[in-house]
Amino acid sequence: MTRQVLLFIALLFIRSVHGQISYSIPEEMSKGSLVGNIAHDLGLQPKRLSSGKARIYTRDSDEYIELNRERGVLLVKERIDREALCRRATPCALHFQIILENPMEFYSVAVQITDINDNAPTFEKSEMKFKISESANLGAIFVLERAADLDVGTNDLQRYELKPTDNFILNPQSKADGNKIVEMVMQKPLDREKDELISLVLTAVDGGEPQMSGTMLIVITVLDVNDNAPVFTQPTYKATVTENSPKGTFVAAVKASDADHGSHGRITYSITNTLDNVRKIFEMNKDSGEVTLNGNVDFEESQNYRINLLASDEGGLTDSCKLIVDVTDINDNNPEINIMSKSNVISEDAKPNTVVTMINIEDKDSGENGDVKCYISENIPFTLKASANNFYSLITDNDLDRERSSEYNITVSCSDEGVPSLSSSVTLTLQISDVNDNAPVFERSSYEAYIVENNTPGLSIFTVKARDADWKQNARVSYILEDSSVNGVPVSSFVSVSADSGVIHAVRSFDYEQIKDFHFRVKAQDGGSPPLSSNVSVKILIQDQNDNPPQVLYPVQTGGSLVAEMVPRSADVGYLVSKVVAVDVDSGQNAWLSYKLQKATDRALFEVGLQNGEIRTIRQVSDKDAVKQRLAVIVEDNGQPSRSATVIVNVAVADSFPEVLSEFTDFPHDKEYNDNLTFYLVLALAVVSFLFITCLVVIISVKIYRWRQSRILYHSGLPVIPYYPPRYSDTLGTGTLPHVYNYEVCRTTDSRKSDCKFGTAGSQNVLIMDPSSTGTMQRIQSEKSILDEADSPLEVRLSVYNP
Repeated sequence: MTRQVLLFIALLFIRSVHGQISYSIPEEMSKGSLVGNIAHDLGLQPKRLSSGKARIYTRDSDEYIELNRERGVLLVKERIDREALCRRATPCALHFQIILENPMEFYSVAVQITDINDNAPTFEKSEMKFKISESANLGAIFVLERAADLDVGTNDLQRYELKPTDNFILNPQSKADGNKIVEMVMQKPLDREKDELISLVLTAVDGGEPQMSGTMLIVITVLDVNDNAPVFTQPTYKATVTENSPKGTFVAAVKASDADHGSHGRITYSITNTLDNVRKIFEMNKDSGEVTLNGNVDFEESQNYRINLLASDEGGLTDSCKLIVDVTDINDNNPEINIMSKSNVISEDAKPNTVVTMINIEDKDSGENGDVKCYISENIPFTLKASANNFYSLITDNDLDRERSSEYNITVSCSDEGVPSLSSSVTLTLQISDVNDNAPVFERSSYEAYIVENNTPGLSIFTVKARDADWKQNARVSYILEDSSVNGVPVSSFVSVSADSGVIHAVRSFDYEQIKDFHFRVKAQDGGSPPLSSNVSVKILIQDQNDNPPQVLYPVQTGGSLVAEMVPRSADVGYLVSKVVAVDVDSGQNAWLSYKLQKATDRALFEVGLQNGEIRTIRQVSDKDAVKQRLAVIVEDNGQPSRSATVIVNVAVADSFPEVLSEFTDFPHDKEYNDNLTFYLVLALAVVSFLFITCLVVIISVKIYRWRQSRILYHSGLPVIPYYPPRYSDTLGTGTLPHVYNYEVCRTTDSRKSDCKFGTAGSQNVLIMDPSSTGTMQRIQSEKSILDEADSPLEVRLSVYNP
C-alpha cells in the first residue's frame, strides 16, 4: 500500500494541451479520492462551477469521476479497474468534458489510469501433458502454454521458472512482433524404463511489488521412437473477414507436415490463445486445420485478431504459427446523438445566436461510414452550428414570438456517408416563455347598452370583454372604471365595473325623466410588469318605463270650492262643454293619452273626445235634463301596464247663474270619502267578530278537555299514590303497626266549575289492606258507576300499616 501511495504521488501531474487538462492516477483508488483541482487548473473560481451548474459529460454510461462544485475538485466516484476498462491497451485513459452553463462552455479532461500489481500470472490449465519419445534428440523443443497477466508494464509477466531441471530447461524467446513464447528444451536423454512419467512445475513470475506468481504442472509421458516434429508451411498466415459475418464463415486454412509415419505422423491442430476471447470467436478443425467463425466479429470492438496455432503429433512433438485476421468494416452503426446540455424554455425576447442546446454526434464506424452530417427542420427560427470534433450548437437565428408559436418541436437528423446511409434523429421540445409585449384589446371599439329605468341597484347591465395575446399573468386582464363625471357627479356613483369579469353594474336606480344617457370609459390592464392597458368608450342609454300616471292640468281639482261648467239649455248637438287637459312626463307610447267617460249623470247627453279630451253634447239639451250633471273622465296612457287619472267635471245645465247657485249649494263633495269610511268600518266589525268566535271556541275546548281527564282518572283502576297527613290516629286498634294512615281523594262536584267539594264519611268505596297478606290490596267497591251520580262526591279511604 505504501508503494501505491508513492507511485500515485510520483505519477500525479497536471498539464494543459490545446485546452485539454490531463491527470494521472493509479487504478483501484478508494471512492472519494482526489483526482485534481479542476477549478484551479482551468483558471476558474469555484463559484463559477456552482453558478454554471458544472457537470461531467461522458459518452459512456459509466462514470468513474465525479465533480465537487463547492470545492472545485475532481474525485473518484467508483473503483477503477484498469484491466476491466482498457484490457492490455496502453496508455489507459478516461476522457470526458466539463460542461458549464450561463454561458455554455465545455472543457475536455483526460485522466490516465496507471497500473498497479493487483493480478497474479495465471495459466488457463492447471496441468499440461506431453508424450515424448525416449528417442527424442537433445535440444528438442516443446512449446509450453503461456501464462496470462492482466497487468502491464513492470507489473506484467517477467520470467518463467521450471523445476526440476534434470531433463528439461526453459528457453523463453521473443518474436519480432513482441510476443513471447515459452519453450521447454530437452537437455538430457529420456529413459522410459527408468522414468515413464516425469512431473515438472512451471512457475510464471511478474515484476510487481510485491512479486506475484502462478504455477502449472507439466506431466510428461515417455514414448518410444518419434523423432520428427510437425512443421507449418509458413510461420505467419493472414486472412480477412467482414464484420457481422454469420457463424461458420470460413476464415483461413493452415497446413503442417510431419515426416514420421503412422500414429506419430498424425497431426492435430489447436488454438492456444489464452489472454483474450479469440477461442470464443474462432473455431479450428483439429484434423483439417480450417479456421471458421464461432462468434460475432465487430470491427468497432477489434479491428484485427492474432491467433496462435499449434500443430502436434501423437508423439508429443509440436510446432506453432500465427494467423492474423483483419476485420473489414461495414456501415452497421447509426449515428448516436447525445444531448450534452439543453434548455427546455427560452424567453421570446432572446437575442439571435442564443445557444439553446449543445449536441455531440458519434458514429462508431470508420472512414466514410463514420462521417456524419446533421441538419434540422426548415422554416423555424433556429439553426444548427457545427464545431470541431462532431459537436453542434442549436442557436436562434431570428426573433421569437410566443404569440405566433408558443412551442417548437425541433427534429435534429444526422446521417453518415456509408452505403447504404444510416441516420438517427431526435426531437427537442422547446417552450417559448412569455414576455408582456401585448396590451389588452377590447372586442369592440365602443360599447352601447340599454337599461330600463327604476332598476334595482346592483343590477348587471352588460359585460365588456378584452383579450390579451400574452400568457398566464401577462394575459390576466383587470377592468378599471376611469375617473369622469356625469353632470358634475362622479361616474362611480352611477356604475361600477367588476375587476375580474368586466361586468358593469348599476350603482343606483336610474330615472329616465332625470337622465336619459351618459358616457364613461373603462380601462383594461394586464398583470405584466410593467403593465400594459387600453380603454374603451361606453354609452349607457336609459329606457323609459311607464312609471308616471297622467297629470290633469284642467279642470283644476280643488278641495274646498266647487267649479262647474255651464251649458245653456239652448245648446245644440256638439256643443263644447269643456276640455280635459292632461300631460304625462313619460315618453313615447307611455305618454300617449286617451280620454274616456267613466261615469255621468246622463251618459246620453255628453261624450268625451278619445284623443283631445273635449267634452261635447251628443244631443239637444232639453228642459227635462237635470241642472246638476256630474261627469267622471278617466285619462289613460298607452304604457304596459297602463296608468290612469280620473277627473270630476261638474256641469250645470242652466241659463242663469242664480239658478246654478241654488242647485249646487248642497253638492255632496265628500261622497267618495264617506264611501271609503263605510268600507273600513265594515271590515273592522268583521275582524272583531272573528276574534270573539275564536276565543269562544278555545274556551269550550279547554272545558271539554278537563272533563275528559277527570273521567279517565276515576275509571282507570290505577293505584292511588297516598298522602299521609300528620297526627292521624289508629282507628282500627289492632295489629303491630304503630300508626294507621288514612287519606281521602275528592273530585269536583261539577266538571264545569272550578271549586272542589270534600266528601263526608262513607263506605261506598273503601280500600283495606289485609294484615295477613303480603302486600296484596283487596278492593271492596260497589259496582255503582260514578257517572250515574255526577254531582255526588267520591270518597276513597285507604288504611296502610307502617312499621
